[in-house]
Amino acid sequence: MSWYTDTSTGQSQWEPPTYDQQPVIDNTQAAAQHGSKRRQYAAGSTQAYYGAAAPAAYGDPNAPQGAGTFFTPGEQQQQQQQQQPAAYGAHDASQYPQQPAYGQTPQMQPPQMGGYAQDPHVGGLTDQFSQMGLQQPHGGFGGQKGYTFLKEGDDPVPVVTDQVIARCRRCRTYINPYVTFVDGGARWKCCMCNVSNEVPQMFDWDQQRNQPGDRWSRAELNNAVVEFVAPTEYMVRPPQPPVYVFLLDVSTQGVQSGMLATATRTILESLERLPNADDRTKVAIIGFDVALYFFCIPPGSSESSMLVVSDLDDVFLPKPSDLLVNLTEARAGLEALLGRLSDMFNDTHHVGSALGPALQAGFKLVSALGGKIIVCSASLPTLGQGALKNREDPKILGTPKESSLLQAADVFYKTFAIECSRSQVSVDMFLFGSSYQDVATLSCLPHYTAGSTFFYPAFTAARSEDAIKFAHEFGEILASPIALEAVMRVRASRGLRMAQFHGNFFVRSTDLLSLPAVPLDQSYAIEVQIEENITTPFVVFQTAVLHTTCDGERRIRVVTHAVPTTSNISEVYASADQIAIATLLANKAVERSMTSKLEDARDALTNKLIDILGTYKGTMTSAGSGASAQLSISENMKFLPLLTLGILKHVGIRQSSQIPSDLRAYAQTLLTTLPSELLIPYIHPTFYSLHNMPPEAGTIGEHGVILPPPLPLTSERLERHGLYLIEDGQTIFLWVGRDAVPQLVMDVFELSGYDVLKGGKTTIPVLDNPFSQRVNAVISKTREMRRGPYRAHLYVVKEDGEPALRLWALSSLIQDRSEQTPSYAQYLTQLKEKVNGSSYS
Repeated sequence: MSWYTDTSTGQSQWEPPTYDQQPVIDNTQAAAQHGSKRRQYAAGSTQAYYGAAAPAAYGDPNAPQGAGTFFTPGEQQQQQQQQQPAAYGAHDASQYPQQPAYGQTPQMQPPQMGGYAQDPHVGGLTDQFSQMGLQQPHGGFGGQKGYTFLKEGDDPVPVVTDQVIARCRRCRTYINPYVTFVDGGARWKCCMCNVSNEVPQMFDWDQQRNQPGDRWSRAELNNAVVEFVAPTEYMVRPPQPPVYVFLLDVSTQGVQSGMLATATRTILESLERLPNADDRTKVAIIGFDVALYFFCIPPGSSESSMLVVSDLDDVFLPKPSDLLVNLTEARAGLEALLGRLSDMFNDTHHVGSALGPALQAGFKLVSALGGKIIVCSASLPTLGQGALKNREDPKILGTPKESSLLQAADVFYKTFAIECSRSQVSVDMFLFGSSYQDVATLSCLPHYTAGSTFFYPAFTAARSEDAIKFAHEFGEILASPIALEAVMRVRASRGLRMAQFHGNFFVRSTDLLSLPAVPLDQSYAIEVQIEENITTPFVVFQTAVLHTTCDGERRIRVVTHAVPTTSNISEVYASADQIAIATLLANKAVERSMTSKLEDARDALTNKLIDILGTYKGTMTSAGSGASAQLSISENMKFLPLLTLGILKHVGIRQSSQIPSDLRAYAQTLLTTLPSELLIPYIHPTFYSLHNMPPEAGTIGEHGVILPPPLPLTSERLERHGLYLIEDGQTIFLWVGRDAVPQLVMDVFELSGYDVLKGGKTTIPVLDNPFSQRVNAVISKTREMRRGPYRAHLYVVKEDGEPALRLWALSSLIQDRSEQTPSYAQYLTQLKEKVNGSSYS
């Protein structure tokens, strides 16, 4: 479920996101195209670049790739700064042609038998991957997603303003469309526990018109998603205002990298965008290196003063007032301070980070109110509470001991995070630097306080791509509408229990989740356990979120969902949602890697998939417990092995001795927080051929920019003269073949030929030719259709360029064999052998 907020009208709603279904593509024609390893230019393209026959295709696709070397994104790149491209054409953000249609209601039909052929050319299985139908979760997994934006034309969530809230006296379920009225309408029977409850006296009274009302017109009886304005008994204090405390690293590393200047400029430009509808928003700024720097801003003044606290063992606030100031009253002073803050520390020579004491100071400022602490840190904390040491050891990477690097090194960050959660304080972490940052430890703060973690390795603002990415993501977080001091509880029908919870929050009691802030586009996964035999025709799940809006109103968002029950295993498989299963498997794999070993997490993923396939084979096929020539599964789950392989090959999980712990830890935070719309491309990237894309690709269609057809994720589709795009929502690769003709290089990069083209992080120009505009339109649309605050870096990868960058791009082609992981065909063979070797009768 998703919370959509329209920034222009302030309206919001929480309902399943839906996308228009992609046009049907002729599978026969697609299969014919995919059957060949060689690809020629489309009609017209060949003449445009050659004027004659096309050159030979890409060489031996089965050639060995060589040994892998470690590559840190952003390092070893000295690129010339180029002009930032403008968006080409008018994009319609509501249409995602290459995204699956999320939210379709599953059809309860007998599953079709799907077999996985063992032909090495398995590309045909995934040619239409992005067109598959995604279904609502059924069975033992429930998904929730935080805020996202309303699309134009979406209806707002109905709001009940009369403060008449009917709840079950036993299980505390909110009245909903699935209850039944008894005793002539004087009582209602709970759909969860079947207890009879009295109908409130005011339930049938229209308070606005002061006359009897129509019960059946009430929003809570007609809508599965509804919001109540909470009465005073749902408050322990008045609704809190939005509060932002910025902790900025002013050490030498923070200044020289340009992080401090970029952060202050972004905050300055975002002051107008901060949620402040009722002029109650409060802001504070604290700098830290080997000491703490507080800034006193008197209301109505454009002047500010700096107060330095060097005692890191016993942190205190140097002044009782004017440190946390009202945004409206102190706007002039804040703007003046942010405009000169970077220059104040230009000559600093302090090397060190007192992040722990800075967090304690920020907590002292906001603990009475609650709010957000936003940290920008450019170096490893080395002073005071929470000081960390560089524990990166290349010798243990890829060994069973590697999982120790993914666990928190200091208990301070977990205990401090829990203390923040109790006081309704959320922490966002923006981590920078070219050296070790211990992302695994510092990400504990957002994990337990419902915050977000962002990581920028080898950051330097002198490279425009780095500055633009950080400024975009930082600005999106600041401007995002948020729900404050929220608690969430999921109730279910008798016989069901919420067993495990996954996501960024703190479990306050057995089933009460504490979220000091609900950020934009985060997901939460809940496992449901069946404890008793269920005999009812359907079960009901109800999620209630008590929260404070940005406008200072206490509300209760209630989402009720009824799911039919069955004793027929075929209906269970037919209604299974492979996207929900993959999301849950990713969460459980990350959890297993932290509590045990990465190898155990990988084994658990495959074993769970074998259980699913084996049970299907034993109960749904004629082979039963005997051997089968094919690996069979229902049609709606045929991509689950590919998604599982994508998780196994993901940087957060895969076997490798070349992945530093910071990159692996950050990848794991994304695996556990990205919503399904972003998680699926993150584990199964998108692959486009640009040099011979159809004539309409990159142009404006009825639903915005038309994207090329996606290709299977295998290097067999690469041609030596080609130009390709590979993207996973976090990174975009432009692969340029070594035999790319000069005209193509000129049209896209404005360079004379392939030899003068440099690989690495870059921004391609928008040139005055149709092909450049089409390529830029595809890139812009690719960035635009990935919801959330993230902005993907773009790397140019030359086929014979830097080996580390080349292998990084090729690792996205998950159907190929790489390092110690099998190809997709090999993985399917392994699954078939293990399923046939086990008994599931």
